[in-house]
Amino acid sequence: MRTARLTLRPWDPATEDDVAAAYDIYRRDDVARWLGATPAPWPSLDAARQRLQRWAAVGDEHPGYGLWAVVPSTLGQPVGTVLLVNLPDAEGALTADVEVGWHFHPDHWGRGYATEAAGRLVEHGFEDLGLDVVNAVAYAGNDPSFAVMRRLGMTPRGETNRWYGTTMQWWSIDRPRPPIPE
Repeated sequence: MRTARLTLRPWDPATEDDVAAAYDIYRRDDVARWLGATPAPWPSLDAARQRLQRWAAVGDEHPGYGLWAVVPSTLGQPVGTVLLVNLPDAEGALTADVEVGWHFHPDHWGRGYATEAAGRLVEHGFEDLGLDVVNAVAYAGNDPSFAVMRRLGMTPRGETNRWYGTTMQWWSIDRPRPPIPE
């Protein structure tokens, strides 16, 4: 998928450049602290490769869904991840609820990449996958993510613990409805 400035493509666990780029993003406390029920930085390049292998399986098992590397056209290398996946419940079983999410290297925060990439996935979810609702979740205090959610047109739904087995702030956006003919 493409946007004006970005290519969204699958992460490639067989490519050393992708493994190194992903590790450089997720080894950082300032990124990892916001992710998952038990946030922790990735410990090694091997752990990064294994995670990218699991991510590749998501798109294989659920066509149209997945985790994509975000590659600015001016750089030619991944600077973040954008995802459209089913949300897991507290035990890790996937629910029918779909999440859009984003994680970026701190050197690339504040450039609009998250909004641009996530907006493309929300559009993909509505137009190509026929979704009625797309959700986003973030820990309280993650104000930059809440700003992205606002720019995407999402509505805050309050605090929830129905996904990931932890309490997060829940936002969502409904599929746009066509105008009613007069």
